Amino acid sequence: MFKRIKSVFQNIASRVAEVVSTRELTEEDLRKVFSDVELSLIESDVAYDAIPLLFEELKKKLVGARVSRFSSEEAMELVKEALVDVLSRVEPKYDLVEYIKSSNVKPFAIVFLGVNGVGKTTTIAKIANRLLKTGMKPVIVAADTFRAGAQEQLAIHAERLGVPFFRGKYGADPAAIAKDALTHSAKRGFDAVLIDTAGRMHVDVDLVGELRKIVRVVKPHLKILILDALTGNDVVEQVKYFESAVGFDAVILTKMDADARGGCALTLSILLQKPIVYVGVGQSYDDLELFKARDIAERILS
Repeated sequence: MFKRIKSVFQNIASRVAEVVSTRELTEEDLRKVFSDVELSLIESDVAYDAIPLLFEELKKKLVGARVSRFSSEEAMELVKEALVDVLSRVEPKYDLVEYIKSSNVKPFAIVFLGVNGVGKTTTIAKIANRLLKTGMKPVIVAADTFRAGAQEQLAIHAERLGVPFFRGKYGADPAAIAKDALTHSAKRGFDAVLIDTAGRMHVDVDLVGELRKIVRVVKPHLKILILDALTGNDVVEQVKYFESAVGFDAVILTKMDADARGGCALTLSILLQKPIVYVGVGQSYDDLELFKARDIAERILS
């Protein structure tokens, strides 16, 4: 995990250590280091727009710093604390499942957004699993009536978990299905309604209208955008697209365990103004972790 960006930050820490073991680090020193590693950062999936902001954050911690002579460990610790500050921008203030449980809203409706292939259906199943483990009763709703197989995939997850599943015919109005599911869930006393939506290419104009209608009709308590850590810099375009199309409240970042570059999480931490509530770290239903800034920083610099 994070092999490439780990190498970049270890290089930064080493270069900083060379300076601060003899004198205070200046802004010009740090700018020179960043100039030398900029391409490596981009190759690690750190978005170009995020690099100046990353520089500013590191500058706050590092410029003027002094450490013991030849102490690269102390320099690495300074870099780590700077990274923690950056990543803390998107650290959630709550565990989503605990937030749902303490909200006293019943049923609590969540609409999940994201393009095809990001792991949306699996993530919804993981959320359902976490809800079940706290004693809540979720229902999974297939409001993607466009993509062949989408409902069947969700149905398999629901059956494995023993979670009720709500679906409509292919080609049916997704907003009507979601609304019916919400009404049904309220009558049956379900705690949470997890609504999957279509994830066609994020330039699809028809999809925008469909998503807006679902949100307008359902009035969800949360809209969660699912993003793939392996997407690279395209993740920035997906964020902009969904924010302008329907808006969203939080992010779940999938496939972190397979991310050798590591820049996606860092880019989102710098450019995203919404919390990353969970990260997917495997294929099993338990492989969903809270996003914790210090844990991510330690993984990058370990």
